[in-house]
Amino acid sequence: MGVSTSVPRDGVAVVTVDFPPVNALPVQGWYDLAAAVRAAGADPDIRCVVLTAEGRGFNAGVDIKEIQRADGPEALLGANRGCFEAFAAVYECEVPVVAAVRGFCLGGGIGLVGNADVIVAADDAVFGLPELDRGALGAATHLARLVPQHLMRTLYYTSRTVTAAELHRHGSVFDVVPPGRLTGAALELAGEIAAKDGGLIRLAKAAINGIDPVDVRRSYRFEQGFTFEANLSGVAGRVRAGFGTDKEQQT
Repeated sequence: MGVSTSVPRDGVAVVTVDFPPVNALPVQGWYDLAAAVRAAGADPDIRCVVLTAEGRGFNAGVDIKEIQRADGPEALLGANRGCFEAFAAVYECEVPVVAAVRGFCLGGGIGLVGNADVIVAADDAVFGLPELDRGALGAATHLARLVPQHLMRTLYYTSRTVTAAELHRHGSVFDVVPPGRLTGAALELAGEIAAKDGGLIRLAKAAINGIDPVDVRRSYRFEQGFTFEANLSGVAGRVRAGFGTDKEQQT
């Protein structure tokens, strides 16, 4: 359980997230993920990082129950800052990051894959932002990197999900494979990237980030301000109180 790093082939590090039962990460988990990705990218022997997960799905976002248990705002602030650090670590990783996604990729999972360089997905993968159903806001910045603007807004307002096949049609998912082939497909692509010169691939990553039309760190931080405003106003807590209840399941 937790975040682990392995090096299954030359030049490729695999960062694996494992927080049963659904990979909803606690505050410390986001920081651990950020540290693991940054460390892998800083290793001069690594030329590509694969980000993946064990269990039922890739990522279910923030551990909302941890926030519900807290008496004050510390858990919410921690989750905000932890997500910010993890998303930034993926984006700023010194080498390309390949996200290998199966099952559900929700909430914070969108922040991770939206900041990755390449996405390979299993054909059972679904992607979405159920934030409005969880008393939260955020990661529209990253969803907008996966789908066109109007579809992003529709998905955001409705909390609907899209499949890996749909994202493949939009060009944001590179390849869709059966679940049993996901790891192999991600490692194969990572190996192709890792075959490049290490110094040159780092320059390429920095150059591509430098020409991005949107500053993802600033954009996401702006969204987070509205998350905190929703909590201060009480509306977030009111919505979040239904999380995991029969009433919430019916909405």
